[in-house]
Amino acid sequence: MSLEVVLQSIFSAAFIATVIRISTPLILAAMGGLLSELGGVLNIALEGIMLAAAFTGVIVSGLAPQWLPGAPAWLYAGLGALAGVGIGMAMGWLIAFFHLELKTDLILTGLAMNILAAGGTVFLLFALTGDKGSTASLASARLPAVQLPFVNQFPLVGTLLNGANGAGYHIMSYSALLLVFAIWLFLYHMPAGAHLRATGEAADAAQSAGIDIRRVRYRALVASSFCAALGGLYLSMGYLSLFQANMTAGRGFIALAVVYLGNRNPVGVLIAALLFGTATALGAQVGTLAIPPQLVEMIPPVVTIAALILYSIRRRARIAAAARRFQEQAVNESSGTD
Repeated sequence: MSLEVVLQSIFSAAFIATVIRISTPLILAAMGGLLSELGGVLNIALEGIMLAAAFTGVIVSGLAPQWLPGAPAWLYAGLGALAGVGIGMAMGWLIAFFHLELKTDLILTGLAMNILAAGGTVFLLFALTGDKGSTASLASARLPAVQLPFVNQFPLVGTLLNGANGAGYHIMSYSALLLVFAIWLFLYHMPAGAHLRATGEAADAAQSAGIDIRRVRYRALVASSFCAALGGLYLSMGYLSLFQANMTAGRGFIALAVVYLGNRNPVGVLIAALLFGTATALGAQVGTLAIPPQLVEMIPPVVTIAALILYSIRRRARIAAAARRFQEQAVNESSGTD
């Protein structure tokens, strides 16, 4: 494919639609990581939760016709989604229980959940389907896409708002955008959101003000896992219509980087996730040129690392500026006292 054709495909509404499709699981998982990070209990297990939810959703929706024969297809998809969300939230509760009640290390607990999900899904996949690679032999349901009416009459607008094929974006893509707004509203305009942020920033001060730190952190980890589970369901019941072993491919860990890249703010996290989605989509387009595939695969992580370096530089500059202002204020107050 020529460079001119690649550039035309990049600067198009179809490319934007691709970015939204790729960014959806990152947005959902990163929103979960944001909630737990602001609560002072970073959820390292986002990767494993996404994987477990993706597997559970496909298996339950695929086996549901045996349990409820003759039911409508949407019911099978709904049962799979509920089961996927349920297993994700259960994993979040277990992490909270082990960390807050049994006093285990949060990072090690999260890593253990990731290992359990990676191995457990492959084991159960083989036990249920006889295949260690995917559920291709199992006819599982798919969550629907939502098509906006009338906009397809306008080619550019239709592609932008209803995707490249005009069939609409997946329901999880719309859910991701709504979730960003809901979390922003929760964090900055509701008392519970203020309690969450206070718990993460100054737990002792929050506890002295009467906030139940343990309860807040339980809720933060469970809510974080709920968001991650949605991202996993999108991968296996939207992005694809089957489960593949380790199909999350590090997205849970990337979501953690996105949280910090977005400056721990819902809108910033959304922009950071879209940035990574853009890098991934760009890599896919550049891959059609005569360029070594290893260089193409490096584009998304290199963009992420570069962005994190810039974030770190800006953060250190802000800290240094704040320290200088404090010193200047102290000098001025000392001079006034003299």
